[in-house]
Amino acid sequence: MRVLGVDACRAGWVGVVLGDGPVRAHVGATVAEVLARAEATGPVAVVAVDIPIGLPDAAVRRADRETATALGPRRSSVFVTPTRTALNAADYRAGLAANRGLGMGGFSVQAFALRPKVLEVDAWVRACGRRVVEVHPELSFARMAGAPLCESKHTWAGVHRRTDLLRAHGVAFPDDLGAAGRTAAVDDVLDAGAAAWSARRVAEGTARCLPDPPEVFSDGLPAAIWA
Repeated sequence: MRVLGVDACRAGWVGVVLGDGPVRAHVGATVAEVLARAEATGPVAVVAVDIPIGLPDAAVRRADRETATALGPRRSSVFVTPTRTALNAADYRAGLAANRGLGMGGFSVQAFALRPKVLEVDAWVRACGRRVVEVHPELSFARMAGAPLCESKHTWAGVHRRTDLLRAHGVAFPDDLGAAGRTAAVDDVLDAGAAAWSARRVAEGTARCLPDPPEVFSDGLPAAIWA
């Protein structure tokens, strides 16, 4: 059974494929392009994406709150997902005003900067014909380790800790990842690997989600983070 984990990167998206021999990685401008490249050698059963799926109408998603709580010292890696109305606004200021007008608090500039990718996945997930789940790599790594990691993924120690965890859980990267290895940042590749690990657990039926059961907003998409 083949699965795909996907994370955003400067080139667009980077994906890691598990399930048919050596770990493979692909990069593409869109998530659909990454999936197409991954499926050039066979179908993918589950896709796990590090991006919000299921956008709130007028409340903070339980997925964001519960994941932040579970991550403890790494809780700052969880962005509060803006409402759909805010994400459809023309700019950050308008989005902030829209969110607050719905009785919500603010959200970070970084969260709004993900707007194009959030809306891309929001449209793609309805039409791709695959099982797609949301993941958060830090939650995946915490599940692998049995506790949230202390080391930042942007440090030497953090990179080695995450690489070792992935290898111990069957995600061993080869030295040559082709275009993905030359294009995507190290932490993005590791995050995509963690997403793929969670996708495999979803396919096997061993993953757990936050919240359980998922929330469903007016868009009809189940909102939960899996690991």
